[in-house]
Amino acid sequence: METVIGEHLHQIPADEVVELLGSDCERGLDVFEVESRQEQFGPNAIQMRGGHGPLKQFLLQFHQPLVYILLTACVTTAILHEWVDSAVILGVVLVNAVIGYLQESKASKALEALANTVTTDATVIRAGQNRKVASTELVPGDIVLLQSGDQVPADLRILTSRDLQIDESALTGESIPVKKKAEALASETPLAERQNTGFSSTLVTYGQGRGVVFATGSNTEMGRISKLISTADALQTPLTRKISSFSHILLIAILALAALTFAIGVWRGQSTYDMFMAAVALAIGAIPEGLPATVTITLAIGVSRMARRRAIIRRLPAVETLGSTTIICSDKTGTLTENQMTVQRLWAGDQKYEVTGGSYTPSGSIRASGNEATTVLNLAARECLQAGLLCNDSRLVEADGRWDVQGDPTEGALLTSAAKAEMDGTDLSAKMPRIDAIPFESQYQYMATLHDMGNGAPRRVYVKGALEVLLAKSTSALDASGKSVPLDVGQVQDKFEEMADKGLRVLAFARSELAPEITHLSHADVSELTFLGLQGMLDPPRPDAVAAVSACQKAGVRVKMITGDHALTASVIANQIGLNGAVMKESALSKVMTGREVAEETDEELINTAECVSVFARVTPEEKLRLVRALQARGHVVAMTGDGVNDAPALKQADIGVAMGVGGTEVAKEAADMVLTDDNFASIEAAVEEGRGVFDNLTKFIVWTLPTNLGEGLVILAAVLMGVTLPILPVQILWINMTTAVLLGLMLAFEPKELGIMQRPPRDPKTPILTRELIGRIFLVGTMLLLGSFGLFEWSLAHGASDAEARTVAVNVFVMVELFYLFNCRSLSNSMFQIGLFSNRWVVGGATSMILLQLFYTYATPMNRIFHSAPIGWESWGWILAVSSVAYSMVGLEKWLRRRVAVTQIAFCEPTHRSQRRPDV
Repeated sequence: METVIGEHLHQIPADEVVELLGSDCERGLDVFEVESRQEQFGPNAIQMRGGHGPLKQFLLQFHQPLVYILLTACVTTAILHEWVDSAVILGVVLVNAVIGYLQESKASKALEALANTVTTDATVIRAGQNRKVASTELVPGDIVLLQSGDQVPADLRILTSRDLQIDESALTGESIPVKKKAEALASETPLAERQNTGFSSTLVTYGQGRGVVFATGSNTEMGRISKLISTADALQTPLTRKISSFSHILLIAILALAALTFAIGVWRGQSTYDMFMAAVALAIGAIPEGLPATVTITLAIGVSRMARRRAIIRRLPAVETLGSTTIICSDKTGTLTENQMTVQRLWAGDQKYEVTGGSYTPSGSIRASGNEATTVLNLAARECLQAGLLCNDSRLVEADGRWDVQGDPTEGALLTSAAKAEMDGTDLSAKMPRIDAIPFESQYQYMATLHDMGNGAPRRVYVKGALEVLLAKSTSALDASGKSVPLDVGQVQDKFEEMADKGLRVLAFARSELAPEITHLSHADVSELTFLGLQGMLDPPRPDAVAAVSACQKAGVRVKMITGDHALTASVIANQIGLNGAVMKESALSKVMTGREVAEETDEELINTAECVSVFARVTPEEKLRLVRALQARGHVVAMTGDGVNDAPALKQADIGVAMGVGGTEVAKEAADMVLTDDNFASIEAAVEEGRGVFDNLTKFIVWTLPTNLGEGLVILAAVLMGVTLPILPVQILWINMTTAVLLGLMLAFEPKELGIMQRPPRDPKTPILTRELIGRIFLVGTMLLLGSFGLFEWSLAHGASDAEARTVAVNVFVMVELFYLFNCRSLSNSMFQIGLFSNRWVVGGATSMILLQLFYTYATPMNRIFHSAPIGWESWGWILAVSSVAYSMVGLEKWLRRRVAVTQIAFCEPTHRSQRRPDV
């Protein structure tokens, strides 16, 4: 029954809907019918969808090429009876698996939070009696009574409305509560404009009404969004994609080299056992055991830094993902804007005023347009503000330093604008106490209040409402000096349209006087009004949104607005924050694409359209999801920000979802990868910067560690090919890899961000972690490690050293070259002297610790026994340091030459004459 009429009931008259649902508007459903339908439709709760069980989810953490490499290292060290090293590697694998499992299990709570948002009580009519029942017990056909403060318990078709208003911002993105009515609507009416429908989990802010349930549980709009969340793709991040690709290549290369080493040795007649051990040694040497731990720790450091910048990271790779982001798709309401209506324009007494300050905070000023020095209001303007203050049923409250409105957001904006003119509502209410009022009703389109002026003076009536209604009832206007003058209807309409064209919601204000004995206000008394003026309001951009958007654009990150709000409002906000690259004049509006237009396009067409358009309005959750997927189809790394339930599916689909912590719904937070604790879009700029720094440091570690693995593999391969003794043993390779990774490589995770990190464009998602230049550097250092270690090993043997002493020299060559090369890797393009020798004290401390540990390895008897090392003389140390210095100098020379080439290319491409340059735009 739900699915048959649910999508079309807004176009069916209310009485026919009740009949189709087999109910009665006055009596509701009988008890037995309710029980029957509960069995048929089940509870009014969103059904959780099954996923991987805990065991399978944990085992999937091992289904990664890099983990396969580590498990291979664990097995091979166990074969060598190096139980301690095998246990350490296994421990690293298990710790990474546990962390991944815990992080992923948190993300699965999104549907659970969604179900929790709809558990509430509801007042229903059953068998002719009003009853309060749990919302989970509702069935299609139930008649539900609504009043201010209620949460809508299911999807309802409105039957009667007495000034019923519902806040649907969490579902549709609409800033202003929607006025509900019972009349049928056109069939093509979009969801956000269905005034005769109440949606589950939205909030009644004003008035009363009655509705019939037509959808419950998973068949509601909330349930449909739940399905979208569960079907959204859980994408790999750019980092995990690149690490996965890199690990696949590395795994194939290691296995191929190990097999080649074994085959060549056996072919040359060497012992099968010896060749197997050589192949194992090569495999161990080529495996970067410290990479997974370093990736995890580097990301964790990024998480810690982001926490200090008001962002909570729910998944570790999310830190780096923002650094890779090419497009940020942002919701408007509550993300780019305050989600608090604010009066921005005032017109009264033939004078325009600009109102400064945002949100409901009563701070700011009201200045005459074109004259910033003039803050004195004419008498008509003061009366207009006073009317908005007194003809008002809401109030402002402050909690934890944040101002909010109890009541209607529009009335909250009027209270705030009056406060900016230093009007005290409590004082005015005492001087002009309210005697009676006519509440706002949709059929009359105005609200009126009657006030006692004291001392037998005529009583004052203040009216606020729709312009066309007040103009029809007005016979005069108040001028700047407070005198009554003839009303110029054309002028007022021009000023109204001028405000409306800027996306403002405009209210008109008027007053009249009644005899002192009048105590009851009727609609007949609202006549012969004196027109006071207009107030235009908007949900304004956050103060720092303009700077944040500009900073993202300078960093090469494009920002797009995807909202459920009106197209004109979205266009105005887009211009104010500069989504087109600069803050535009109000007359130049951004191109806006509506949800209806999005729905009409094919997937192929939308892929092209989404690339070009910056503002999308009146967009449903499905269309938000399509837009994110369309951008990803073009190869973009997409970040999606939002705070509402309607944002959750797109938050999960995006490469990284960013939710608002203060104003965001629990559903949005659970679907997101990152939560901003201050709801500040500007924090995303900090996240982009931090993410780029994290990726830089990870790249530096990989560029630093791979030459060692390459050098170790080449040394083993060279020894096998030449048929000589292995210069380094498997246990010594493990010593090199594990100690240097912890004491040297890990220190790069603490490297500060380099200057200009936000002036460069985002990385191309298709670009691998290692560029040709970096691969060349890895081979350069790997070759020097081969020549230095193998050469000094043979030199030591030739000068009478034992195998243990010669191998100790070779091991120290690897360690000291890595130590010197570490300072090269602090910047991939600049010298360590350019970035500051002591700007990363962790590197200095790690290098000092490594030197002391290596001396212990060389000269301590227990270490000699465990690792087959032996003391060496000062002459050997001299040659070791000489090789290390040459390696450092060669890399420094290579970086200097690349910088020179880059400067030459820039100078060659730059036009030398002004006439050759493009004119400034």
